[in-house]
Amino acid sequence: MVPLKGIKVIELAGLAPGPFAGLLLSDYGASVLRIDRPNTPSNDQLTRNKTCITLDLHDKPSLSILLRLLTTTDILIDPFRPGVLERLNLSPEVLLKHNPRLIIARMTGFRRDGKYKDMAGHDINYLAVSGVLSMLGRSGDKPYAPGNILGDFAGGGAVCFQGILLALISRSHTGRGQVVEANMVDGSAYLATFPRLARNTLAWAGPRGENLLDGGCPYYDTYETKDAGRYFAVGALEPRFYAALVRGLGFGSGELPDREDRGQWPVLREMFTNRFREKTRVQWEAVFDGSDACATPVLDQSELQDGGYQQRPMVHLVSTPAPPILADRGGWSGGGLVPGDGGVDTLREWVGWELGKDFQVRTDGALVAVNRNSKI
Repeated sequence: MVPLKGIKVIELAGLAPGPFAGLLLSDYGASVLRIDRPNTPSNDQLTRNKTCITLDLHDKPSLSILLRLLTTTDILIDPFRPGVLERLNLSPEVLLKHNPRLIIARMTGFRRDGKYKDMAGHDINYLAVSGVLSMLGRSGDKPYAPGNILGDFAGGGAVCFQGILLALISRSHTGRGQVVEANMVDGSAYLATFPRLARNTLAWAGPRGENLLDGGCPYYDTYETKDAGRYFAVGALEPRFYAALVRGLGFGSGELPDREDRGQWPVLREMFTNRFREKTRVQWEAVFDGSDACATPVLDQSELQDGGYQQRPMVHLVSTPAPPILADRGGWSGGGLVPGDGGVDTLREWVGWELGKDFQVRTDGALVAVNRNSKI
């Protein structure tokens, strides 16, 4: 049996981190129902194994459907800025009164109690005020944001997912749900625990881009090969791995400067740069594949897709594994969940409701409760 089978999740439609938390839950067997807003097309790509319905949360007959669903739901994912649920009279106090076992996962960018709590922001802003962005980028260059992977997904959605799992464990002991408050500032800062605690050590004491693991070290870096635009990644930190790298590159004994002398790092990097440009990436793969040189090709997404790489769930549980990721062609396509997809079936499965008897669909797609003889 999959780990989260039987867990019901309401995901209020939002941007990357909320849907990613919902995707992780659905990948491990939870039933996830996304709630869309009328006339608000979604470009969400993180829809694998989910279904959806449209509700107008400003309309009482439509809102009543959500309230009724939440009385039997395990998890609510709230992706909104602080105060939105409260203005809809859906505060945690109200919801937990209706369903004491409900876990309300609230995902925000900034901290709920900080100076930026009422401001709009995106991944780059959350990294900026967490201290993480200041550590990213080349020496002498401006800070560099790595897409929206670190804030939205790692420090946001994945951290929120962990909080939900902790709340489920707690509920198994107490019988009660609770509010899970996740934000991308704290999540990203927590991910940077090691460099923060090591900032007075040789590993991280230098300026941005001049440290052991941030591109400053020539034997922990990337190098372009003879075929322009193709790169090799080198991570030969330990002496024996470094020795294997040096052998693979064809340098003789005593030909390279002392790797421990940071003053010689620019010279060492130039020698590595020139040597890697002597062969194509495929040729270097033939040299290093199967070795302990910690030298690997930098593969791009199109290469992985064309090569038949299959995305797997992020962790394998031996006794209760997640099902293979096949719904979107092995992890290479997303989206395709249009308003209403599978939602009627989910309502029937969760609470036994039937279209026409218990609810109707407005012309804008929003569901509204039917009063007469309704279960709602």
